[in-house]
Amino acid sequence: MALNKVKSLGRKLVAPACMAVALSSALSSGYAGEQVRWRVPVAFGTHLPALGDNINYVAETLDAATSGEVQFKVFEPGKLVSPLSITEAVRDGKMQAGYTWLGYDQGRIPSAPLLAARPFGMEPWEYTAWWYEGGGKALAEAVYAEHEVHPILCGIIGPETAGWFRNEIKSLDDIEGLKIRFAGIGGKVLQKLGASVTVLPGGEIFPALEKGAIDATEFSMPAIDQLLGFDKIIKNNYFPGWHQTYTAFHLVVNSKLWESLPEDRKALMNMACTAGVMRNISKGEAIQGAVIAGFADKGVTAHKLPMPLLRELQAITNEVLEEEATKDAHFKAIYESQEAFSEEYRNWKSLAYLPRDF
Repeated sequence: MALNKVKSLGRKLVAPACMAVALSSALSSGYAGEQVRWRVPVAFGTHLPALGDNINYVAETLDAATSGEVQFKVFEPGKLVSPLSITEAVRDGKMQAGYTWLGYDQGRIPSAPLLAARPFGMEPWEYTAWWYEGGGKALAEAVYAEHEVHPILCGIIGPETAGWFRNEIKSLDDIEGLKIRFAGIGGKVLQKLGASVTVLPGGEIFPALEKGAIDATEFSMPAIDQLLGFDKIIKNNYFPGWHQTYTAFHLVVNSKLWESLPEDRKALMNMACTAGVMRNISKGEAIQGAVIAGFADKGVTAHKLPMPLLRELQAITNEVLEEEATKDAHFKAIYESQEAFSEEYRNWKSLAYLPRDF
């Protein structure tokens, strides 16, 4: 009997000790959960600051926060799939996830450009307010659920330039007949003005300009355009970026895969992407001024589009938006949601901030 009591007492003492060791081991390993190993193709080269490198920050954050339990293997544009076909590859299960600009889905998903960049649209922080607090996230998820893709806002930068042009743009007449690389709804606006519009991935723009296949292009912010060498061929850079007042990036995940993830993994990815949004806009804003300051040394002239011309572009943009809203229910819902949010936001914006020319 005495021996049995000793054995029983030993078991009672050993069990908690084993549990403590197991718990300690789990904590020291960083995360006691399911491993994630995803291939993530990207739409923009990760050497491009703000435009492309943000996915590296997100991937490194997830890796560090989970001690390697969650890892994204990032693939440069075209290595696995075309930059213009990332969401299709994710939908079909060829890729677990991708980091992209949803505007490239315009041909298949008419409302996608509103989620990516809109002419005469919101400023970046206004867009994030709409996404997180104004119903944007739910609307986007509803659109992409029909395509078996789950979108997560994962980055955002400020306005692009209005484009690089061989000749000066003084009126809308200068747009007619122009061969230009343009994306999103802004491309539809220019088509309505008689331009010949084509969509090219970033890596194909410089050769097209060099060969004369296109006369002009828009792509991104000055720091990115400089790295792509546009200023070596064209010397007229126009502002402001009326066609793309925000550029939002999304991590797109196969819907079935997303639904199968444990809630802790979903929370981690959401947190990493939210952090990525803040870091992305901060970097984008920080690096443009110095590039513009160096324009003169390169013979580049920064032009501002005349206000009358901007007003004309805005009027045509409104026509295009209204037309698109009649063709697609999702487009109409997102467009009306953004308009309503911006109208209410103006009550704050018009009072709270200093005038821009103060």
